[in-house]
Amino acid sequence: MDKSSMDFLLTLLNTPSPSGSEEDIQRKWLNYTKPFADEQRADGAGNAISIINPEGTLKIMLAGHCDEIGFLVKDIDAEGYIRVEKLGGISHKPALGMKVDILGEKEVVTGVFGVNAEHQGGTGDGFSFSDLFIDCGASNREEVAKLISIGDTAVYHRSPELLFGNKISGRGLDNRTGAFIAAETIKRLKQKTFPASVAAVSTVNEETNMGGAYYAGAAIQPDLAIVIDVTFAYDYPGSNRGGQPEVKLGGGPVLAVGPPVNKKAGLGIKETAEKQGINIQYELTPRQTGTDADKIRYTGSGITTVNVSLPSVICTLLLKQQASRI
Repeated sequence: MDKSSMDFLLTLLNTPSPSGSEEDIQRKWLNYTKPFADEQRADGAGNAISIINPEGTLKIMLAGHCDEIGFLVKDIDAEGYIRVEKLGGISHKPALGMKVDILGEKEVVTGVFGVNAEHQGGTGDGFSFSDLFIDCGASNREEVAKLISIGDTAVYHRSPELLFGNKISGRGLDNRTGAFIAAETIKRLKQKTFPASVAAVSTVNEETNMGGAYYAGAAIQPDLAIVIDVTFAYDYPGSNRGGQPEVKLGGGPVLAVGPPVNKKAGLGIKETAEKQGINIQYELTPRQTGTDADKIRYTGSGITTVNVSLPSVICTLLLKQQASRI
């Protein structure tokens, strides 16, 4: 990965993009892809779209969602403590003592997650999400209300870190990496000649309702949609594959197989990977993929859809060249 690409990835990972609040990251994504896009637009749902060869006879869409899980402010009590609701499938278990950034309209406010102290009769190991509160240092509700409102979003205060030079640990790798790969793909394709039109889309709201994917598919109506996301790797202590095929970091991109994805298109990706010397791993999707593919395939008269994922372990994602060569 060259420096400009790495800088772009780190920019995405450093930009808060909780579901429903993706405007900032979408501006950066469009700005990065502008030099090699023949056409750009943003739709009413908030999707960012960059297209090369818009007049191509075959239309291909690459979709990676840019939103991340987070929190939604639901209450500020009289003492200035803030209560939040889940925004997407986020767990409360790692929250204790974690810094959190609340994205107020005027500025970002940093606080710390806490619960009642266990040794004072408060919550023990069995605490629930509703026990959490955020302390941002305010003395009362009025102080907080000057900067934070009900409905503001929040994310963990966490910066990406390189591990052993070829891995990265950070917040929201699911799925700013997918939006990154969609952008990098058309960047490389721009240097080649081919008859197809390729639309790279940084979609919104995947973590909460997948509305962005639906609207992107309906507007573009591609002949083929390739959805890029992350999936679980199992090469870590105590992992449980649950009947899934073995997936490892560095083992290559992961191709979904099952009824929700198109078998013929998946076979084409497999054959192309073999020609390029890229190893393919597999995951089973017998009912749904759990990604934007589940909405895109239902748009219009139905869209041929495949799902390709990067393997990840908890919050760690491999950055070797093979894993990014989708």
